[in-house]
Amino acid sequence: MENQVAAQLTLPILDPGRLQELARQVRLDIVEMLYRSGSGHLGGSLSAADLLVALFFAEMRRQADNPCWPHRDRFILSKGHGAPALYAVLSRLGYFPREELATLRRFGSMLQGHPDSSCTPGVEIPTGSLGQGLSIANGLALAARLNRLNSRIFVLLGDGESQEGQIWEAAMSAAHYGLDNIMAIVDRNRLQIDGRTSEVMSLEPLAPKWQAFGWHTLEVDGHDIPQILEALKSCRGVTGKPSVIIAHTVKGKGVSVFEDKAKYHGVAPNDEEYQQALKELGAA
Repeated sequence: MENQVAAQLTLPILDPGRLQELARQVRLDIVEMLYRSGSGHLGGSLSAADLLVALFFAEMRRQADNPCWPHRDRFILSKGHGAPALYAVLSRLGYFPREELATLRRFGSMLQGHPDSSCTPGVEIPTGSLGQGLSIANGLALAARLNRLNSRIFVLLGDGESQEGQIWEAAMSAAHYGLDNIMAIVDRNRLQIDGRTSEVMSLEPLAPKWQAFGWHTLEVDGHDIPQILEALKSCRGVTGKPSVIIAHTVKGKGVSVFEDKAKYHGVAPNDEEYQQALKELGAA
């Protein structure tokens, strides 16, 4: 069975240069989608682009032509407002036609403002109400254990979202049950809709906190592809406990006018910003 499974896997892209180029293209997709739709969450989508590219193109077992393949790894976008980044990645993997990106947030589109598994291939679960993704991941990880599947469960958390108590209840549960098939990633861009996380509700000391909850904990530069790949690789061999990667990122990464500014949490670029973004991201 394992040989049959291995034969069905899409070969990963492990070249950092290719992955970095894909991340640039994903950022262009994000800016284009939001500009055309006139709404959406810009900053947190751009900050997560490198993480999602590394996960989907280099690490996860998946089949774009068979999204419900039982042996697939699962991905939960707990910070559901970052959906544009996920949609851009899924489209480039062939889960749906790229033309659909132009319909973001339109009535009847398969690409709603937050992920909806009932209409978007490649989306595992609807998310958007913050704080719930890690609990969902726990359920999926326990189900995989019961079904004797080797599937891993990846979940991307926001750092503002990590102020939710449910995150820490789920963290405690995952450690208690030894869910070593879970890997959480925290998009640590230090901004949320109301300002700096340190001012709204400080998360520090974040890494020691995860460690105290019983998690294998790593910290990386969330825009450094080799660091991300090495962290993902190192977590594969961890047994008996879940893993978390705290990825230090920049909200709005890739376009200077958006970077590290809370005001771009949930707005689309205007005409001038759009043109500047195309220039800085190297649009042809």
